[in-house]
Amino acid sequence: MIRRWLAVFMLLMFVIMVVAGCSKQSVKPAGQGGQKQTSSASSPLTVKVLDIGQGDAILIRVAGQTVLVDSGDISTREKLVQYIKKEGITTIDKVIITHPHADHLGGMPGVLDNFKVNQIYDSGQTTTTALYRQYLTLVKKKEIPFTVLTAGTEIVISDDIKLKILAPEKPFITESELNNNSIVTKLVYNNFSMLLTGDAEKESENRMVKTYGNELKSTILKVGHHGSNTSSSIEFLKIVAPEAAIISLGANNDYHHPHPSTMKKLNEAKVKVYRTDTDGTVTVNSDGKTYTITKEQ
Repeated sequence: MIRRWLAVFMLLMFVIMVVAGCSKQSVKPAGQGGQKQTSSASSPLTVKVLDIGQGDAILIRVAGQTVLVDSGDISTREKLVQYIKKEGITTIDKVIITHPHADHLGGMPGVLDNFKVNQIYDSGQTTTTALYRQYLTLVKKKEIPFTVLTAGTEIVISDDIKLKILAPEKPFITESELNNNSIVTKLVYNNFSMLLTGDAEKESENRMVKTYGNELKSTILKVGHHGSNTSSSIEFLKIVAPEAAIISLGANNDYHHPHPSTMKKLNEAKVKVYRTDTDGTVTVNSDGKTYTITKEQ
């Protein structure tokens, strides 16, 4: 009898172990609880919000393609070039310039001189600066395909990975026109998404809320305009409802970004915030279901 009960007990234990081993593992999004997470080198999608001072430069690597969104300021041009080289990148498939301010466009001469660029997208907004003229001259000289993006466009990376363009919408916004007509991109990979907002301010946010509503909801938000109080309205944050937010900005910058009111809104929304001025380059990895966030420092 004892042997029979022992056999039954062992069989039950075996069944429990098999069931436990086959169950789906629950993975917490990185950053919950404020803990640094280890990145996954095998993750299909990697997004790096580069520590590039007071500006934006975001490197996306997915499905064998490299996409650069903005290129930082003139003063950090060489740092950007060296960073991309360290990644082993020789060709950038797509460059998106959200708008032609120097802190987003400034690295382009270095990028164009050091890497093969297959396609450039921008907002169609123009300026009279020497930097902007240099950018256009290089694009023309190197005969790089050039496309103006507007809301409603999709850039297909693969069957399940897309860049949805949510702004700018015509007619262009005249208030703070370069910032408010920034290209806003939603990177969508199955259940994961990341909203890249350039320097879009409240006027652009309000327009997107009216046009897209709940379609703005995203897993991660790259906060608009470096955390300025001209962006990140309460209504916009409520609709996007990010689990984490990343602010790209320089340490002790002259603009005093991020603004305390923006940090207060993010904190009240219980959004975990990462900052390139204190965390260094912030890396997001995702397999389309879960994600991790890694801080450089």
